[in-house]
Amino acid sequence: MDDARRLVIVEDDATFARTLQRSFERRGYRVWVAHSPEELDALLDEAAPRFAVVDLKLGNASGLPCVQRLHAHDPEMLIVVLTGFASIATAVEAIKLGACHYLAKPSNTDDIEDAFTRAGGNTDVPISQRTTSIKTLEWERINETLVATDFNISETARRLGMHRRTLARKLEKRPIK
Repeated sequence: MDDARRLVIVEDDATFARTLQRSFERRGYRVWVAHSPEELDALLDEAAPRFAVVDLKLGNASGLPCVQRLHAHDPEMLIVVLTGFASIATAVEAIKLGACHYLAKPSNTDDIEDAFTRAGGNTDVPISQRTTSIKTLEWERINETLVATDFNISETARRLGMHRRTLARKLEKRPIK
């Protein structure tokens, strides 16, 4: 096993984490799994990963503080953030905090490993001619406010000026994972 291929997975879904772990181990990685920010802190005391995969939503917590901790632990670490619903606001924050890439679920081991190799960015990415829809803008604003409130539904609804149940119904239609 190559000593440079050390990976930590921060994912609250035990089944998905186990699947990723097995897949990366078959590719020659040494893998540690943390299911919460607290487990990650304990793990970083004993492990020295070079790569990380972090789920954006860890139960009721945000994965963004984990990205920040991992980057502070090792600024050279390649960190990929996974999420069930990609938003511009959370993608920008993840990159600012030290992630090298941001992928929407479902993503597999190939996608993640490819993201590790494309950490430097690409100036040849085509610019889309499509304008953003009102629904997408609304969803972006909801996600941005969720991140700002650390995924507190009541506070998010208050800041957006909507009833909590209205926000809850919107989130049921497009859950954040």
